[in-house]
Parts: sequence; structure tokens; C-alpha cells
Amino acid sequence: MPENSFKFLIAGVGGQGTVLASDILAEVGIRLGYDTKKSDILGLAVRGGSVVSHIQWAPKVHSPVLDEYDVDYLIGFEWLETLRRVTYIKPEGFILANDCRIDPMTVTSGQADYPAKESIMDDLNNAAAHVRIITGTQTALDLGNVLCFNIVVLGGLSKILGNEPDIWRDVIKDRVPSKILELNLTAYEKGRDLIK
Repeated sequence: MPENSFKFLIAGVGGQGTVLASDILAEVGIRLGYDTKKSDILGLAVRGGSVVSHIQWAPKVHSPVLDEYDVDYLIGFEWLETLRRVTYIKPEGFILANDCRIDPMTVTSGQADYPAKESIMDDLNNAAAHVRIITGTQTALDLGNVLCFNIVVLGGLSKILGNEPDIWRDVIKDRVPSKILELNLTAYEKGRDLIK
């Protein structure tokens, strides 16, 4: 059994495939030999509301829910949701942020302003030692289906983690419907290619 541990938090918006991504990430941990636990927290309005997934890989996990300043990897599917969860990352942690903006209702109704991307980047860089931006949404659009962007981002994460890529491919094969499997396997490879 592996001796090290990893704590992940995925922050997204309803409809982005956050739960599928957390299912895949948890299953990869199991297949790597870790005790793995996860918890998905869905906002009141699932489509468009906040969705946060806590995932842990460790020799023994006692609770799936993570504390602030305790996360090794913050995976943000949308800029504002990434910023909202930045207090969870350890100072030495790693933020992988998808380059995507989805305006919440408060912004579209004119009640609030969406922060400037430069301001968000400053906050992310101040919070964590390592920050990488991945063009998951644009890459998925280029592939013809924006809904596979979550797999693009997971491909990037797999490259950062340095895990055996075939384990990720096998989990994707088991978790994604067969009619969109080839698209998602391509999305995974494109995500790996985005991380140099």
C-alpha cells in the first residue's frame, strides 16, 4: 500500500461534470492502492450552482471532508469557483485552474461584478506555491464537445501527478458511456499534452 497521501478539492459549477471527475479521481486512487474517500457537495441550484468535491488518497482515510489550508491540489473548473475555494489550499499546494468564466446570477442580474482575471490570478498566486492554467474548455470546444472539458483537466492533473496513465485511461473507459468514450479518451490525451 502506498505510504504518501494526497488531498484534492474540485470546485466547479453545476453541469460541468464535477461529480464525474471526482468519481474518476477516486477510482484512480483505489486502483493505485490507496484507501480513498470522497464527498460531493452540491449547491441548491445544481445546474449553475456551486459544486465542490473532496477526494482523499491515503494509507488510511478517516473522513472524506477536507479542512481549510489542508488541500494539496485545488482543481478549479471555473475562475470564480476556484477563487471561492482558495482558502483550502496549503501554501505549498498546487492549483490547476481551467481558463473558464461562467457568470453567476448575481453578476448577470447586475448585483455584483465578476473579478478581473488578473486579480483572480494574483490571489491564486498568493495562496499557493504552484499555479497552472489549463485551457480545458477551449480544448474541449476544439474537439467538438465542451462537455468533455472535465476530462481534459483530469488529463492535465494526471500528468502533474505523474501516475501511470493507463490506470486513468482504464477508469475513463469504465466511467464514461461508450458512445462518447473515444472523444473522452482523446480529451484525456489532449489534457496531458497541455502540461509541459
